[in-house]
Amino acid sequence: MIEQIRQILKEGEGITVEFKISKKELNKNTFESICAFLNRKGGHLLLGVTDDGKVEGVEETNVQQLIDRLVSSMNNSQKLSPTVYLIPEVIELDGKKVIYLQIPESSQVHSTTSKIFDRNSDGDLNITGNHNLVEQLYLRKANSFSESSIYKFLTLKDFRSDLIARVRKLAFVRTPGHPWESMDDEELLRSAKLYRKDFKTGEEGFILAAALMFGKDEVIQNILPAYKTDAVVRIMNTDRYDDRLEVRTNLIESYDLLMDFIRKHLPDPFYLENDQRISIRDKIFREVIANTLVHREYLNSFPSRLVIEKEQVVIENWNKPYFPGVINPDNFYTHPKNPIILEVFKQIGRADELGSGIRNVFKYGKLFGRSEPVFKEGDIFTTIISTPKKYILKAESGDYRITGHDVTLKKEGIINPDAVNDAVNDAVNDAVNDAVKDRLKAELLEIIKNKGLSLPQLMKDLSIKRATAQRDMKILKDIGFIYFAGAPKTGKYLITEKLVQILGN
Repeated sequence: MIEQIRQILKEGEGITVEFKISKKELNKNTFESICAFLNRKGGHLLLGVTDDGKVEGVEETNVQQLIDRLVSSMNNSQKLSPTVYLIPEVIELDGKKVIYLQIPESSQVHSTTSKIFDRNSDGDLNITGNHNLVEQLYLRKANSFSESSIYKFLTLKDFRSDLIARVRKLAFVRTPGHPWESMDDEELLRSAKLYRKDFKTGEEGFILAAALMFGKDEVIQNILPAYKTDAVVRIMNTDRYDDRLEVRTNLIESYDLLMDFIRKHLPDPFYLENDQRISIRDKIFREVIANTLVHREYLNSFPSRLVIEKEQVVIENWNKPYFPGVINPDNFYTHPKNPIILEVFKQIGRADELGSGIRNVFKYGKLFGRSEPVFKEGDIFTTIISTPKKYILKAESGDYRITGHDVTLKKEGIINPDAVNDAVNDAVNDAVNDAVKDRLKAELLEIIKNKGLSLPQLMKDLSIKRATAQRDMKILKDIGFIYFAGAPKTGKYLITEKLVQILGN
């Protein structure tokens, strides 16, 4: 690091280098330079250095005060908007303290105290009143992707070979004969466009997307100190949380951790599609979690959040908006924020194109919760998924429901097995073993799903013998969950009003 700083001092100020004397306090124009670097190509800011590169040093008693002011101001939207999170470093040169701040190029347009600054060879340029320059800046940012930022000192040793092997396997399982199967680690990374050469500057190396997907945890935290996804449950303890998971690892394992968190805390209603049971919970949140990870603006310090509340799940992540407002799934323009990360997720079957993914969330979200999902695009991209109020809900094309005080039973619908499990466990004598309880639950679900079932049909659907089915039906009748209606040979078992009330509460 010291040799790198000496080389910067030797080259002097330029479009990517700025010196500030800042012996006791920050220069008044410090944030103009930070803003200009963010808006242009990024750069190196050194405090404690004169304009001609002479090291004067920051007074030692003021070093921490200047660092604290830098960090707090960068996270104050009135001082810098959008905010950023960068960690200044203290370097000792010739016995003097220098504060060093490496500033990345941002994919967003930044302003300081409501003024927009750009960078040129002469220094920081206030372009606020120049509509042509401001428009050009926005156009330039619209065509930039922060995931493509080159980190030329990243090497294969900074990546986890086990993660690359896992992605190689997932791609092959999804597409037999996938070319990644026969590639070594470096070939795979290059094939996935995770190594880039900038033909304007000649700079080349692995990019930010490579670190995010395959980097060791310490590498990711070194590049993006503020990076994390905060998952919390706020149902009982709304002032704080009932459960919390802080995710700071690579995107591949982040997906797994967040999906496990969802499965731990959200019900999975029973739903049949084309006579096959599918998990509509997983259908929805597979898309939502992938969207959160794939389309996030990672150079911003805003942490991604997933909050499970009593009536909804709210997901927020920092975004580079193109068409702010509420998204209409039937008519909206898709613009991937991180196309390289998206492509890797598509290759391993964890994401679809943005448009089809959102349409799937709307399709299944209306079955899962009490209202349609909501997608709001802005500086913060917000997704709201309504959660089930009761464990038996009306299906879009079916007629079986229990909602609130409505106990009308219709044909088929969405049933959360947990509700039936709890009802059977509470009502059946402890002397009945677990295997029998599991079979009773399955039989009860079949009866509910089919709005009544004859004994022969129950035997056929669950592949059980007559004597077993008859014995089980007697247990369910004795605890008051079913009754038999109709002629002995053609009648059906139906659920009772007692069970309806239990499941409806």
